[in-house]
Amino acid sequence: MFKRILIANRGEIAVRIMRSSREMGIETVAIYHEIDRTAQFVNYADYAYRIEGETPKDAYLDMTQIIEIAKISDAEAIHPGYGFLSERAEFAKAVTDAGLKFIGPSHTSIEMMGNKTRAREIMFNAGVPIVPGTKEKITDTDRAIEIATEIGYPILLKAAAGGGGKGMRKVYESSDLVPSLEAAKREAMKAFGDESVYIEKYIENPKHIEIQVLADEHGNYIHLGERDCSIQRRHQKVIEEATSTVLTPELREEMGKVAVEAAKACNYANAGTIEFLLDKNKNYYFLEMNTRLQVEHPVTELVTGINLVKEQIKIAYGEVLSYKQDDIKLNGHALECRIYAEDSFNGFLPDTGKISYYRQPAGYGVRVDSGVETGSEVTIHFDPMLAKLITFGRDRIEAINRMEMALRNYKIKGVRTIIPFLLAVMQHPEFRYGYFDTGFIEHSFDFESLNRMKNEHEEIVAAIATWGWKMTQNANLATDTQPKISKWKEKNLYMRRLV
Repeated sequence: MFKRILIANRGEIAVRIMRSSREMGIETVAIYHEIDRTAQFVNYADYAYRIEGETPKDAYLDMTQIIEIAKISDAEAIHPGYGFLSERAEFAKAVTDAGLKFIGPSHTSIEMMGNKTRAREIMFNAGVPIVPGTKEKITDTDRAIEIATEIGYPILLKAAAGGGGKGMRKVYESSDLVPSLEAAKREAMKAFGDESVYIEKYIENPKHIEIQVLADEHGNYIHLGERDCSIQRRHQKVIEEATSTVLTPELREEMGKVAVEAAKACNYANAGTIEFLLDKNKNYYFLEMNTRLQVEHPVTELVTGINLVKEQIKIAYGEVLSYKQDDIKLNGHALECRIYAEDSFNGFLPDTGKISYYRQPAGYGVRVDSGVETGSEVTIHFDPMLAKLITFGRDRIEAINRMEMALRNYKIKGVRTIIPFLLAVMQHPEFRYGYFDTGFIEHSFDFESLNRMKNEHEEIVAAIATWGWKMTQNANLATDTQPKISKWKEKNLYMRRLV
């Protein structure tokens, strides 16, 4: 097994990989920009090396610098996590060319699936259902108009060179096509350095279902069931769960087999995810393949009992898959909430600042993958996700109830978070009983519930402040003839009153 690996990432995913590596007896190397000098992941690693860049983000994208540090530190492999360089084919190739092991798929697989139009063509040829649309890149406006007319509105414009909601536009009428196309091209160019887009039929309010696959370098493939990632805002996932409320065992088996065939079509090895759109008639269509570890991987780990990071490392080392398809059993239900530093009461605007107090929930069936602690700085330079809160239950309702309790006990001061929003979703009847799709936040969620929650919170804070002021006034009137109360007892009486 590897003796030492470098994690080419930061934050919670770096900590997550380090923990699994440590359990396997593998030493870890962190890379950090000066802005992250005191971050949790830097302190958690066995070794840490500073990286430079014009901006903090540039530093974490500097392939040459990262590979050089891997060599200097005697690391044998590099784990990219997710984001940053995780889906850059040129990085995977550079790592391999440097005599190191890339803990992920080959650069050819990344390249094949990274280009969305090419991926659609590969899936079509492999017999995987795809959403009606173009198989080639589109940059010409006249051609876009022609294709949109053929497919029929509504349509979806998507960046050909990447995902994550960047360069994506819904178009309901022909009059909106040209301005939407120009906006999509600009955003795609800014995000991926490629302005080309592709067009597909927009399936209104589908379920977003993804299948986790594992494959070794010896031709063995398995799937680990599905995740439902339908609770999204601005095309970004917010809440994920395993398993889905709408898949029957038969449909799960069918989609799992299709996902495995999709992985085979690009000679895939390591952990990957095949994403599908599922319409109201339970027809499913290939959306994209993520050639990396997903943010939401913990829910699959909880219902299968399989540590995906450990499996990634074993596969990269050349080991045969630890499991066969018949070994995979799905037990219970798991939920994940992404804890973003965003203001729930102000259009989810990102927030920055220093975390002055941090207390994460704990208890049976509660897991927190976090990259912050008291004193951590939340800056404008990176994604605003602070942590992931995951709960597990015997069934979905138990997992939801446990999540609601955990969210109430998650205390983060100094920056605003979306915890109030997440709590409101947990209480929403359509979510609780599984009647939701990707249009939930846009069409079903009651944002007035957030305002009511905010008002109740402000009333409680005001009441506590008033009570505290009265206690201070009463204390000033106290005389020496009054009975003495020990400071320890006085403090505990005060705390009980607050509760």
